[in-house]
Amino acid sequence: MPDNQVERELQDLEDRQWELHAKFFDGLANPTRLKIVELLLDRGEMNVGEIIEAVQMSQGQVSNQLACLKWCGYVTSRSEGKFVYYRVTDVRIRDLINLARAVVADNAENIRACTRMGD
Repeated sequence: MPDNQVERELQDLEDRQWELHAKFFDGLANPTRLKIVELLLDRGEMNVGEIIEAVQMSQGQVSNQLACLKWCGYVTSRSEGKFVYYRVTDVRIRDLINLARAVVADNAENIRACTRMGD
């Protein structure tokens, strides 16, 4: 295989990795999903009704966000009778959230003033 082809394939692989990493953070970029994850980190495990009450959104909206979080591996669920309980899947998410809080605290004014990122 010519060097050019190998270089292109390596660049494609690297690009896919960057896209995957960005997609990971995109999962937490939605304020409702982030709030749900933080609630679950704080409370350990919650059923859908408790999450709905805490975030003050409709069941459909919350279920949609939970489905996204579950699909991407941020949360898992278990059924108990008529209730479905959710919890954060990976304990490292807590570390990630805590690190993000610290960085945001140190840069809050700049982040608020940034016009290059969407709301």
